[in-house]
Amino acid sequence: MKQLIIKGRDLIEMGYPESPAISAAITVVSNNYNSVQREEALVALAAVLGNPASYVADNVWSGVAMALIEYNKAETIELKESGAYTIYGEDHIEEGARKQMDIAVKLPVSVAGALMPDAHQGYGLPIGGVLVTDNAVIPYGVGVDIGCRMCLSIYDIPESHFFANEAQYKRELIAHTKFGAGAAFHGQHKSDHEVLTYKAFKEIGVVKGLLDKAYGQLGTSGGGNHFVEWGVIEILEDDNGYAIPRGKYLALLSHSGSRGLGATIANHYTRLAKQICKLPKEAANLAYMSLDSAEGMEYWEAMNLAGDFASACHEVIHNKLTKAIGGSLLARVENHHNFAWREKYEGRNVIVHRKGATPAGEGVTGIIPGSMTAPGFLVRGKGEANAINSASHGAGRQMSRTKAEQLFTKAEVKNILKDHGVTLIGGSLDEAPGAYKDIHTVMQAQRGLVDVLAKFTPKIVRMADDGSRED
Repeated sequence: MKQLIIKGRDLIEMGYPESPAISAAITVVSNNYNSVQREEALVALAAVLGNPASYVADNVWSGVAMALIEYNKAETIELKESGAYTIYGEDHIEEGARKQMDIAVKLPVSVAGALMPDAHQGYGLPIGGVLVTDNAVIPYGVGVDIGCRMCLSIYDIPESHFFANEAQYKRELIAHTKFGAGAAFHGQHKSDHEVLTYKAFKEIGVVKGLLDKAYGQLGTSGGGNHFVEWGVIEILEDDNGYAIPRGKYLALLSHSGSRGLGATIANHYTRLAKQICKLPKEAANLAYMSLDSAEGMEYWEAMNLAGDFASACHEVIHNKLTKAIGGSLLARVENHHNFAWREKYEGRNVIVHRKGATPAGEGVTGIIPGSMTAPGFLVRGKGEANAINSASHGAGRQMSRTKAEQLFTKAEVKNILKDHGVTLIGGSLDEAPGAYKDIHTVMQAQRGLVDVLAKFTPKIVRMADDGSRED
Protein backbone atom coordinates (compact mmCIF):
# COMPACT_ATOMS: atom_id res chain seq x y z
CA MET A 1 0.00 0.00 0.00
CA LYS A 2 1.23 3.47 -0.83
CA GLN A 3 1.91 5.61 2.22
CA LEU A 4 1.78 9.38 2.75
CA ILE A 5 5.44 10.14 3.46
CA ILE A 6 5.69 13.89 3.04
CA LYS A 7 3.64 16.35 5.04
CA GLY A 8 2.81 19.96 4.31
CA ARG A 9 5.65 21.13 6.56
CA ASP A 10 8.22 19.44 4.31
CA LEU A 11 6.83 21.24 1.29
CA ILE A 12 6.79 24.61 3.03
CA GLU A 13 10.44 24.17 4.03
CA MET A 14 11.23 23.48 0.37
CA GLY A 15 9.56 26.74 -0.58
CA TYR A 16 6.12 25.53 -1.57
CA PRO A 17 3.30 27.95 -0.73
CA GLU A 18 0.59 26.66 1.59
CA SER A 19 -2.01 26.51 -1.14
CA PRO A 20 -3.78 23.98 -3.37
CA ALA A 21 -0.28 23.06 -4.60
CA ILE A 22 0.41 21.40 -1.26
CA SER A 23 -2.74 19.27 -1.45
CA ALA A 24 -1.90 18.29 -5.01
CA ALA A 25 1.70 17.41 -4.14
CA ILE A 26 0.69 15.32 -1.13
CA THR A 27 -1.74 13.38 -3.32
CA VAL A 28 0.95 12.75 -5.94
CA VAL A 29 3.48 11.59 -3.37
CA SER A 30 0.93 9.39 -1.61
CA ASN A 31 -0.04 7.69 -4.89
CA ASN A 32 3.42 7.30 -6.42
CA TYR A 33 5.99 6.77 -3.67
CA ASN A 34 6.27 4.39 -0.75
CA SER A 35 7.81 4.91 2.67
CA VAL A 36 11.36 4.00 1.60
CA GLN A 37 11.41 6.45 -1.31
CA ARG A 38 11.43 9.65 0.70
CA GLU A 39 14.63 11.11 -0.78
CA GLU A 40 13.51 10.28 -4.30
CA ALA A 41 10.19 12.03 -3.67
CA LEU A 42 11.94 15.12 -2.30
CA VAL A 43 14.22 15.31 -5.34
CA ALA A 44 11.23 15.08 -7.66
CA LEU A 45 9.35 17.75 -5.73
CA ALA A 46 12.34 20.06 -5.82
CA ALA A 47 12.56 19.69 -9.59
CA VAL A 48 8.90 20.59 -10.06
CA LEU A 49 9.26 23.52 -7.70
CA GLY A 50 12.27 24.83 -9.56
CA ASN A 51 10.63 24.78 -12.99
CA PRO A 52 6.89 24.04 -12.85
CA ALA A 53 6.38 25.05 -16.51
CA SER A 54 8.40 22.02 -17.60
CA TYR A 55 5.93 19.69 -15.88
CA VAL A 56 2.63 21.05 -17.19
CA ALA A 57 2.24 18.07 -19.55
CA ASP A 58 3.73 15.51 -17.15
CA ASN A 59 1.43 12.57 -16.44
CA VAL A 60 2.25 12.63 -12.72
CA TRP A 61 3.11 16.20 -11.81
CA SER A 62 0.91 18.31 -14.10
CA GLY A 63 -1.63 19.15 -11.36
CA VAL A 64 1.07 20.33 -8.99
CA ALA A 65 2.76 22.34 -11.74
CA MET A 66 -0.46 24.10 -12.74
CA ALA A 67 -1.30 24.92 -9.11
CA LEU A 68 2.16 26.42 -8.63
CA ILE A 69 1.96 28.47 -11.81
CA GLU A 70 -1.45 29.83 -10.82
CA TYR A 71 -0.20 30.72 -7.36
CA ASN A 72 2.88 32.46 -8.75
CA LYS A 73 0.67 34.72 -10.86
CA ALA A 74 -0.51 36.36 -7.66
CA GLU A 75 1.67 39.23 -6.57
CA THR A 76 3.37 38.88 -3.21
CA ILE A 77 2.24 41.54 -0.76
CA GLU A 78 5.17 43.66 0.34
CA LEU A 79 5.85 44.41 3.99
CA LYS A 80 6.48 47.89 5.32
CA GLU A 81 10.11 48.78 5.91
CA SER A 82 9.61 49.16 9.65
CA GLY A 83 7.07 49.31 12.43
CA ALA A 84 7.18 50.29 16.09
CA TYR A 85 5.72 48.65 19.17
CA THR A 86 6.01 48.92 22.95
CA ILE A 87 7.68 46.18 25.00
CA TYR A 88 6.99 45.48 28.67
CA GLY A 89 9.46 43.38 30.66
CA GLU A 90 11.95 43.41 27.78
CA ASP A 91 14.79 41.85 29.79
CA HIS A 92 12.80 38.64 30.21
CA ILE A 93 11.43 38.21 26.67
CA GLU A 94 13.14 35.78 24.30
CA GLU A 95 14.55 36.92 20.99
CA GLY A 96 12.17 34.73 18.99
CA ALA A 97 9.12 36.57 20.31
CA ARG A 98 10.65 39.97 19.50
CA LYS A 99 11.53 38.85 15.97
CA GLN A 100 7.97 37.69 15.39
CA MET A 101 6.64 41.03 16.60
CA ASP A 102 9.15 42.88 14.39
CA ILE A 103 7.57 41.18 11.38
CA ALA A 104 3.96 41.57 12.56
CA VAL A 105 4.12 45.37 12.77
CA LYS A 106 5.43 45.50 9.19
CA LEU A 107 2.22 44.12 7.72
CA PRO A 108 0.58 46.69 5.45
CA VAL A 109 -2.58 46.49 7.59
CA SER A 110 -0.73 46.91 10.92
CA VAL A 111 -1.41 50.10 12.89
CA ALA A 112 0.32 49.49 16.26
CA GLY A 113 1.59 46.72 18.51
CA ALA A 114 2.65 45.82 22.03
CA LEU A 115 4.48 42.91 23.64
CA MET A 116 3.42 41.84 27.13
CA PRO A 117 5.95 40.73 29.80
CA ASP A 118 4.87 37.08 29.58
CA ALA A 119 5.58 36.95 25.84
CA HIS A 120 7.20 33.97 24.15
CA GLN A 121 7.43 32.63 20.63
CA GLY A 122 4.36 31.13 19.00
CA TYR A 123 3.03 30.75 15.46
CA GLY A 124 2.71 33.98 13.52
CA LEU A 125 2.02 36.49 16.28
CA PRO A 126 3.94 35.67 19.47
CA ILE A 127 2.02 34.58 22.54
CA GLY A 128 1.74 37.74 24.60
CA GLY A 129 1.55 39.83 21.43
CA VAL A 130 -1.05 42.55 20.82
CA LEU A 131 -1.53 43.79 17.27
CA VAL A 132 -3.80 46.53 15.96
CA THR A 133 -4.88 46.21 12.32
CA ASP A 134 -6.93 48.27 9.91
CA ASN A 135 -10.13 46.36 9.07
CA ALA A 136 -8.32 43.02 8.79
CA VAL A 137 -8.28 39.87 10.88
CA ILE A 138 -5.37 37.42 11.19
CA PRO A 139 -6.38 33.86 12.17
CA TYR A 140 -2.93 33.11 13.62
CA GLY A 141 -3.04 36.52 15.31
CA VAL A 142 -5.96 35.11 17.25
CA GLY A 143 -4.48 31.65 17.73
CA VAL A 144 -5.57 28.03 17.53
CA ASP A 145 -7.45 27.89 20.84
CA ILE A 146 -9.91 30.66 20.01
CA GLY A 147 -11.42 32.45 22.99
CA CYS A 148 -9.26 30.69 25.59
CA ARG A 149 -10.09 32.30 28.91
CA MET A 150 -9.90 32.54 32.66
CA CYS A 151 -12.92 32.23 34.93
CA LEU A 152 -12.93 32.88 38.68
CA SER A 153 -15.75 32.15 41.14
CA ILE A 154 -15.50 33.51 44.70
CA TYR A 155 -17.64 31.93 47.43
CA ASP A 156 -18.85 32.95 50.88
CA ILE A 157 -16.91 29.97 52.27
CA PRO A 158 -13.96 30.76 54.58
CA GLU A 159 -10.58 29.16 53.95
CA SER A 160 -10.90 27.23 57.23
CA HIS A 161 -13.82 25.23 55.82
CA PHE A 162 -11.81 24.34 52.75
CA PHE A 163 -8.84 23.06 54.76
CA ALA A 164 -11.15 21.05 57.03
CA ASN A 165 -12.83 19.39 54.03
CA GLU A 166 -10.11 19.07 51.39
CA ALA A 167 -10.98 15.46 50.57
CA GLN A 168 -14.55 16.45 49.68
CA TYR A 169 -13.40 19.29 47.46
CA LYS A 170 -10.98 16.98 45.69
CA ARG A 171 -13.73 14.40 45.05
CA GLU A 172 -16.05 17.01 43.57
CA LEU A 173 -13.30 18.43 41.37
CA ILE A 174 -12.62 14.98 39.93
CA ALA A 175 -16.31 14.18 39.50
CA HIS A 176 -17.20 17.33 37.56
CA THR A 177 -14.20 17.96 35.31
CA LYS A 178 -12.73 16.19 32.30
CA PHE A 179 -9.48 16.98 30.47
CA GLY A 180 -7.51 16.25 27.32
CA ALA A 181 -7.52 16.67 23.56
CA GLY A 182 -10.25 14.06 23.07
CA ALA A 183 -12.14 14.69 26.29
CA ALA A 184 -15.92 14.49 26.00
CA PHE A 185 -18.89 13.68 28.20
CA HIS A 186 -21.31 10.96 27.16
CA GLY A 187 -24.88 10.02 27.91
CA GLN A 188 -26.30 11.31 31.17
CA HIS A 189 -23.09 13.19 31.96
CA LYS A 190 -23.59 15.63 29.06
CA SER A 191 -24.63 19.18 29.85
CA ASP A 192 -26.72 21.58 27.80
CA HIS A 193 -26.34 25.27 26.99
CA GLU A 194 -28.03 27.75 24.69
CA VAL A 195 -24.79 28.20 22.71
CA LEU A 196 -25.56 24.86 21.06
CA THR A 197 -28.66 26.41 19.46
CA TYR A 198 -26.76 29.24 17.75
CA LYS A 199 -27.57 29.51 14.05
CA ALA A 200 -23.85 29.57 13.15
CA PHE A 201 -23.81 25.79 13.59
CA LYS A 202 -26.18 25.56 10.63
CA GLU A 203 -24.95 28.48 8.53
CA ILE A 204 -21.14 28.32 8.56
CA GLY A 205 -19.76 25.54 6.40
CA VAL A 206 -16.69 24.68 8.47
CA VAL A 207 -18.69 24.18 11.67
CA LYS A 208 -21.54 22.24 10.11
CA GLY A 209 -21.26 18.73 11.44
CA LEU A 210 -19.38 19.82 14.58
CA LEU A 211 -22.46 20.22 16.76
CA ASP A 212 -22.23 16.69 18.20
CA LYS A 213 -18.55 17.18 19.05
CA ALA A 214 -19.33 20.53 20.68
CA TYR A 215 -22.16 18.92 22.65
CA GLY A 216 -19.85 16.19 23.95
CA GLN A 217 -17.00 18.58 24.79
CA LEU A 218 -19.22 21.18 26.49
CA GLY A 219 -17.97 21.63 30.05
CA THR A 220 -14.60 19.93 29.41
CA SER A 221 -11.09 21.39 29.41
CA GLY A 222 -8.14 21.03 27.05
CA GLY A 223 -4.68 19.67 27.71
CA GLY A 224 -1.35 21.41 28.26
CA ASN A 225 -1.61 24.41 30.56
CA HIS A 226 -5.38 24.22 30.99
CA PHE A 227 -6.63 23.63 34.51
CA VAL A 228 -9.45 23.80 37.03
CA GLU A 229 -8.35 24.46 40.60
CA TRP A 230 -9.57 25.21 44.08
CA GLY A 231 -7.68 27.86 45.96
CA VAL A 232 -7.82 30.64 48.50
CA ILE A 233 -8.33 34.19 47.34
CA GLU A 234 -7.30 37.10 49.53
CA ILE A 235 -9.23 40.30 48.81
CA LEU A 236 -6.72 43.12 49.23
CA GLU A 237 -8.78 46.20 48.32
CA ASP A 238 -12.10 47.40 49.72
CA ASP A 239 -12.79 49.14 46.43
CA ASN A 240 -12.80 45.90 44.43
CA GLY A 241 -15.96 46.46 42.43
CA TYR A 242 -17.69 43.38 43.89
CA ALA A 243 -18.58 44.64 47.38
CA ILE A 244 -16.59 41.81 48.95
CA PRO A 245 -14.98 42.75 52.30
CA ARG A 246 -11.25 42.21 52.72
CA GLY A 247 -10.42 38.70 53.80
CA LYS A 248 -9.71 35.17 52.58
CA TYR A 249 -12.32 33.10 50.76
CA LEU A 250 -12.64 29.85 48.85
CA ALA A 251 -12.39 30.35 45.08
CA LEU A 252 -12.50 28.27 41.92
CA LEU A 253 -10.26 29.20 38.99
CA SER A 254 -10.32 27.66 35.50
CA HIS A 255 -8.35 28.11 32.28
CA SER A 256 -9.40 26.57 28.97
CA GLY A 257 -10.75 27.44 25.54
CA SER A 258 -12.96 26.39 22.65
CA ARG A 259 -11.74 22.81 22.35
CA GLY A 260 -12.06 20.96 19.03
CA LEU A 261 -14.50 23.53 17.65
CA GLY A 262 -11.99 26.36 17.92
CA ALA A 263 -9.10 24.29 16.59
CA THR A 264 -11.07 23.28 13.50
CA ILE A 265 -12.07 26.89 12.81
CA ALA A 266 -8.52 28.17 13.31
CA ASN A 267 -6.92 25.60 11.02
CA HIS A 268 -9.49 26.02 8.25
CA TYR A 269 -9.33 29.81 8.09
CA THR A 270 -5.56 29.93 8.44
CA ARG A 271 -5.28 27.80 5.30
CA LEU A 272 -7.85 29.98 3.56
CA ALA A 273 -6.08 33.20 4.56
CA LYS A 274 -2.79 31.89 3.19
CA GLN A 275 -4.44 31.19 -0.14
CA ILE A 276 -5.95 34.67 -0.29
CA CYS A 277 -3.08 36.68 1.19
CA LYS A 278 0.31 35.96 -0.36
CA LEU A 279 2.93 37.27 2.06
CA PRO A 280 6.72 36.84 2.09
CA LYS A 281 7.84 33.54 3.61
CA GLU A 282 8.86 35.08 6.95
CA ALA A 283 5.36 36.54 7.39
CA ALA A 284 3.31 33.68 5.91
CA ASN A 285 1.71 32.74 9.25
CA LEU A 286 0.34 36.29 9.55
CA ALA A 287 -1.87 35.95 6.48
CA TYR A 288 -4.93 38.15 6.91
CA MET A 289 -8.41 38.64 5.52
CA SER A 290 -10.26 41.90 5.03
CA LEU A 291 -13.44 42.28 7.04
CA ASP A 292 -15.01 43.65 3.88
CA SER A 293 -14.60 40.20 2.31
CA ALA A 294 -17.01 37.28 2.62
CA GLU A 295 -14.19 35.07 3.94
CA GLY A 296 -13.15 37.59 6.57
CA MET A 297 -16.68 38.08 7.85
CA GLU A 298 -17.30 34.34 7.92
CA TYR A 299 -14.17 33.84 10.04
CA TRP A 300 -15.32 36.67 12.33
CA GLU A 301 -18.65 34.94 12.92
CA ALA A 302 -16.98 31.57 13.46
CA MET A 303 -14.44 33.12 15.85
CA ASN A 304 -17.22 34.63 17.93
CA LEU A 305 -19.05 31.30 18.01
CA ALA A 306 -15.89 29.63 19.32
CA GLY A 307 -15.51 32.35 21.95
CA ASP A 308 -19.08 31.91 23.12
CA PHE A 309 -18.58 28.15 23.28
CA ALA A 310 -15.42 28.57 25.38
CA SER A 311 -17.34 30.79 27.78
CA ALA A 312 -20.15 28.22 27.97
CA CYS A 313 -17.65 25.50 28.90
CA HIS A 314 -16.48 27.52 31.91
CA GLU A 315 -20.04 28.37 32.90
CA VAL A 316 -20.98 24.69 32.94
CA ILE A 317 -17.93 23.72 34.99
CA HIS A 318 -18.41 26.49 37.55
CA ASN A 319 -22.15 25.92 37.88
CA LYS A 320 -21.67 22.19 38.47
CA LEU A 321 -19.05 22.73 41.15
CA THR A 322 -20.98 25.57 42.78
CA LYS A 323 -23.99 23.29 43.11
CA ALA A 324 -21.82 20.43 44.40
CA ILE A 325 -20.28 22.40 47.26
CA GLY A 326 -23.45 24.26 48.19
CA GLY A 327 -21.84 27.66 48.65
CA SER A 328 -23.17 31.08 47.76
CA LEU A 329 -21.47 32.87 44.90
CA LEU A 330 -20.07 36.29 45.83
CA ALA A 331 -18.62 37.10 42.41
CA ARG A 332 -17.70 35.56 39.08
CA VAL A 333 -15.01 37.18 36.94
CA GLU A 334 -14.16 36.13 33.39
CA ASN A 335 -11.77 37.39 30.74
CA HIS A 336 -10.45 35.92 27.51
CA HIS A 337 -7.49 36.05 25.18
CA ASN A 338 -6.75 34.48 21.77
CA PHE A 339 -9.34 36.74 20.24
CA ALA A 340 -9.88 39.82 18.10
CA TRP A 341 -11.97 42.82 19.14
CA ARG A 342 -13.43 45.84 17.37
CA GLU A 343 -12.08 48.81 19.33
CA LYS A 344 -11.07 52.45 19.05
CA TYR A 345 -7.40 53.35 18.80
CA GLU A 346 -6.30 56.97 18.55
CA GLY A 347 -9.79 57.91 17.43
CA ARG A 348 -10.14 55.33 14.64
CA ASN A 349 -12.00 52.05 14.36
CA VAL A 350 -9.56 49.14 14.42
CA ILE A 351 -9.24 45.42 15.06
CA VAL A 352 -7.20 44.49 18.14
CA HIS A 353 -5.69 40.99 18.25
CA ARG A 354 -4.70 39.75 21.71
CA LYS A 355 -2.93 36.42 21.40
CA GLY A 356 -2.27 35.44 24.98
CA ALA A 357 -2.95 38.92 26.36
CA THR A 358 -5.63 40.11 28.78
CA PRO A 359 -7.93 43.07 28.02
CA ALA A 360 -7.01 45.82 30.51
CA GLY A 361 -9.03 48.87 29.54
CA GLU A 362 -9.71 51.42 32.26
CA GLY A 363 -11.80 49.77 34.98
CA VAL A 364 -11.88 46.37 33.26
CA THR A 365 -11.28 43.45 35.64
CA GLY A 366 -9.50 40.22 34.77
CA ILE A 367 -7.42 37.37 36.14
CA ILE A 368 -3.69 36.85 35.59
CA PRO A 369 -2.61 33.38 36.81
CA GLY A 370 0.87 32.30 37.85
CA SER A 371 1.61 28.57 37.83
CA MET A 372 0.36 25.58 39.81
CA THR A 373 2.42 26.75 42.79
CA ALA A 374 2.58 30.51 42.14
CA PRO A 375 -0.22 32.95 42.95
CA GLY A 376 -2.56 34.50 40.44
CA PHE A 377 -4.07 37.96 40.66
CA LEU A 378 -7.45 39.59 40.25
CA VAL A 379 -6.63 42.88 38.53
CA ARG A 380 -8.29 46.04 37.27
CA GLY A 381 -7.02 47.64 34.08
CA LYS A 382 -5.66 51.19 33.91
CA GLY A 383 -6.31 51.66 30.21
CA GLU A 384 -2.71 52.28 29.15
CA ALA A 385 -2.74 53.36 25.50
CA ASN A 386 0.84 52.25 24.78
CA ALA A 387 -0.12 48.74 25.88
CA ILE A 388 -3.27 48.97 23.72
CA ASN A 389 -5.39 48.50 26.85
CA SER A 390 -3.80 45.11 27.52
CA ALA A 391 -1.82 43.13 30.10
CA SER A 392 -0.21 39.69 30.28
CA HIS A 393 -2.41 36.60 30.34
CA GLY A 394 -0.18 34.79 32.83
CA ALA A 395 3.41 34.30 33.89
CA GLY A 396 4.51 33.03 30.47
CA ARG A 397 6.86 30.17 29.68
CA GLN A 398 10.59 30.63 30.15
CA MET A 399 11.50 27.36 28.44
CA SER A 400 10.05 25.02 25.86
CA ARG A 401 7.94 22.03 26.80
CA THR A 402 10.67 19.70 25.55
CA LYS A 403 13.30 21.38 27.70
CA ALA A 404 11.03 21.25 30.75
CA GLU A 405 10.49 17.51 30.27
CA GLN A 406 14.25 17.03 30.08
CA LEU A 407 15.11 19.29 33.00
CA PHE A 408 12.58 18.31 35.67
CA THR A 409 11.81 14.96 37.26
CA LYS A 410 8.55 13.75 38.77
CA ALA A 411 10.21 13.54 42.18
CA GLU A 412 11.38 17.16 42.00
CA VAL A 413 7.94 18.42 41.00
CA LYS A 414 6.31 16.35 43.74
CA ASN A 415 8.58 17.93 46.35
CA ILE A 416 7.89 21.45 45.04
CA LEU A 417 4.14 20.83 45.21
CA LYS A 418 4.46 19.49 48.75
CA ASP A 419 6.48 22.53 49.84
CA HIS A 420 3.71 24.80 48.56
CA GLY A 421 0.86 22.73 49.98
CA VAL A 422 -0.59 21.97 46.54
CA THR A 423 -2.36 18.76 45.52
CA LEU A 424 -2.03 18.00 41.82
CA ILE A 425 -4.41 15.71 39.94
CA GLY A 426 -2.95 14.85 36.53
CA GLY A 427 -0.42 17.26 35.08
CA SER A 428 2.77 16.58 33.15
CA LEU A 429 6.42 17.56 33.44
CA ASP A 430 6.19 20.15 30.67
CA GLU A 431 3.90 22.11 33.02
CA ALA A 432 6.36 22.02 35.95
CA PRO A 433 6.30 25.29 37.91
CA GLY A 434 9.91 25.97 36.95
CA ALA A 435 8.95 26.07 33.27
CA TYR A 436 7.31 29.44 33.88
CA LYS A 437 8.62 32.92 34.51
CA ASP A 438 8.41 34.42 37.99
CA ILE A 439 4.90 35.85 38.18
CA HIS A 440 6.08 38.58 40.56
CA THR A 441 8.63 39.78 38.00
CA VAL A 442 5.94 39.79 35.34
CA MET A 443 3.53 41.75 37.55
CA GLN A 444 6.24 44.26 38.40
CA ALA A 445 6.85 44.85 34.70
CA GLN A 446 3.18 45.73 34.15
CA ARG A 447 2.45 47.72 37.29
CA GLY A 448 1.55 50.65 35.04
CA LEU A 449 -1.06 48.54 33.23
CA VAL A 450 -3.14 47.04 36.07
CA ASP A 451 -3.96 47.44 39.76
CA VAL A 452 -4.03 44.29 41.90
CA LEU A 453 -7.31 43.77 43.77
CA ALA A 454 -6.80 40.25 45.15
CA LYS A 455 -4.32 37.37 45.28
CA PHE A 456 -5.33 33.78 44.47
CA THR A 457 -3.27 30.87 45.88
CA PRO A 458 -3.79 27.43 44.25
CA LYS A 459 -4.46 24.47 46.56
CA ILE A 460 -6.00 21.58 44.55
CA VAL A 461 -5.13 21.64 40.85
CA ARG A 462 -6.52 19.37 38.16
CA MET A 463 -4.96 19.16 34.67
CA ALA A 464 -4.67 16.69 31.82
CA ASP A 465 -1.98 14.09 32.40
CA ASP A 466 -1.16 13.25 28.78
CA GLY A 467 0.81 16.35 27.81
CA SER A 468 -1.77 17.27 25.15
CA ARG A 469 -2.34 20.94 24.43
CA GLU A 470 -4.47 23.17 22.25
CA ASP A 471 -2.98 26.67 22.54
